[in-house]
Amino acid sequence: MNKTNAEAAEFVSKLIGQIKTQDKFEVIVCPPFTALEKVRDITSTSSIKVGAQNVYYEDKGAYTGEISVNMLKDIGVEYVILGHSERRHIFQESDELINKKLKKVLASGLKPILCVGEQLEEREKGLTFNVVERQIKEALYGLTEEESKKIIIAYEPVWAIGTGKVATPNQAQEVHKFIRDLLKDIFNEEFAKKTTILYGGSIKPNNYLGLFGKPDIDGGLVGGASLTQEFVELANIMKEIIE
Repeated sequence: MNKTNAEAAEFVSKLIGQIKTQDKFEVIVCPPFTALEKVRDITSTSSIKVGAQNVYYEDKGAYTGEISVNMLKDIGVEYVILGHSERRHIFQESDELINKKLKKVLASGLKPILCVGEQLEEREKGLTFNVVERQIKEALYGLTEEESKKIIIAYEPVWAIGTGKVATPNQAQEVHKFIRDLLKDIFNEEFAKKTTILYGGSIKPNNYLGLFGKPDIDGGLVGGASLTQEFVELANIMKEIIE
């Protein structure tokens, strides 16, 4: 819940000038609903993609305050974040609800960014893998391999979001590898290999390189740093890593 329509437009306009056309990795911005159409217009001639922060699983009806996939598609949105830790823990979204949303998003042709991750208490109890496995299996319930190919997974340890704490590169890699192995068990090795798995949790330019040098970390779901000039620095670092 950051940036008004005007603030988002100004920020993204500057972003386009600073982040040159990319063909080796994608840059996706996910502003609030109120700024989506404006940001999509501004980015339409650039390589920057636009995503929403949430969506509902019904097409229309008496669901006051909700947004449908068709509303997003109509204004050119391509991605949508599902199951973000704040949606799960502040707004009490269940695994079952996230599964319904994921099915609707995939059926619509939008590309979902599915967030999973444990809270501090769960990590301290040694439940990290249990929590992540449950969230992924529940989210993918009833989906075929073909349907699931468009899913991007983002691992975000809740204890590292906005706290300044960051999972060490080895901690993050350990969970990313677990997720990839889990996808191999659910589907197959080829599917697991091709799935993009992002890391999210207090990403900054000074810790980015260590994280994204790891073999199973494919990119970042950037929070606070996406609101500032640091986002450009992160894109530049990613470019260096890939090249």
